[in-house]
Amino acid sequence: MFSATFPEEIQQLAAKFLHNYIFLAVGIVGSACTDVEQRFFQVGKYDKRSKLLSILENALDERTLIFVETKRNADFLATFLSEQNIQSTSIHGDRYQSEREQALLDFKTGHRKILVATGVAARGLDIKGVQHVINYDLPNSIDEYVHRIGRTGRVGNYGRATSFFDDEHDRNLASSLAKILTQAKQEVPDWLGSFGQGGFSDQFGGRDIRGVCKSVLSWA
Repeated sequence: MFSATFPEEIQQLAAKFLHNYIFLAVGIVGSACTDVEQRFFQVGKYDKRSKLLSILENALDERTLIFVETKRNADFLATFLSEQNIQSTSIHGDRYQSEREQALLDFKTGHRKILVATGVAARGLDIKGVQHVINYDLPNSIDEYVHRIGRTGRVGNYGRATSFFDDEHDRNLASSLAKILTQAKQEVPDWLGSFGQGGFSDQFGGRDIRGVCKSVLSWA
């Protein structure tokens, strides 16, 4: 089993299927890959569409995965982009299986360069050649952020992750995002640090819940 994060509740579930297993942690569990360039913009909810268009104007040939918070907004944004002659499709839990498969096929083959998705695409989907991930809406948890940006920069390739930070909605993530950037040796914007460092809980599951024993290995 392989995972970028392995929190306690998931370890408990996995233990039902594993016997005398070895827990191996490589690097910092829950940290973002250093091959992904992370950028943040302060953008209010009413300015996100215009900011997104300005970013995509210079990257129309890139395979881009855009994350939004709601299923409704996934369809709305994909339609909006298509109306701007930016061919897009969407994927979320309310679409039929055949529709999800077609959307993924269109994206993988390059027929549609933009895929707008909810968190359903943050985990488990291995889509080759994703060059850019955009968090149009940031998630509610930091581990979800790590999984989202992990859709790019895979298998030694470089990628980019751009996130829109809404001061009113996303301030609770500020300290965690600052730590993720620091761990990845990337610059923390001054305005992001101004929200205060606060506490940062180790929720990713970097330790074996069975306790420190000979079956636990950690490679930095």
